[in-house]
Amino acid sequence: MKFVAQRVSRAALSVDDTPVSEIGYGLVVYFGVKAGDSETQAEKSMQKLAGLRIFADEAGKMNLSVKDVGGEVLFVSQFTLYGDAKKGNRPSFSEAEGPARANALYRHAAEYLAGLGVPVKTGVFGANMRIEQVCEGPVTLIYEN
Repeated sequence: MKFVAQRVSRAALSVDDTPVSEIGYGLVVYFGVKAGDSETQAEKSMQKLAGLRIFADEAGKMNLSVKDVGGEVLFVSQFTLYGDAKKGNRPSFSEAEGPARANALYRHAAEYLAGLGVPVKTGVFGANMRIEQVCEGPVTLIYEN
């Protein structure tokens, strides 16, 4: 399981030019599920995400979490995080979990994160999404478990 978290001042997600989700200050999180990943791994990943201290405190140091600053999360499923482009020019996605199981774990992770007190907005699993975001910092972190 892997996520890429980017600190943003705002972000919006649409599908076919129809707005789906929008957040203010917080994180855009791209979430990938590897074949064989579990609910336990999803929960561990979301605990890590909720506690990441990547927002500035009053002294300008990254000491605050998304919960601490009252931020939101735009949570986007992205199987391409498990793309492998080592051979040739066309990435292989053989490490990514199949759609049904990946969607179940994506939904489980989003619900678990919300249960930790973080406002979560989601994308549309399997859709071609357009995401507009204004990065802050920029701060981008990659986590895998």
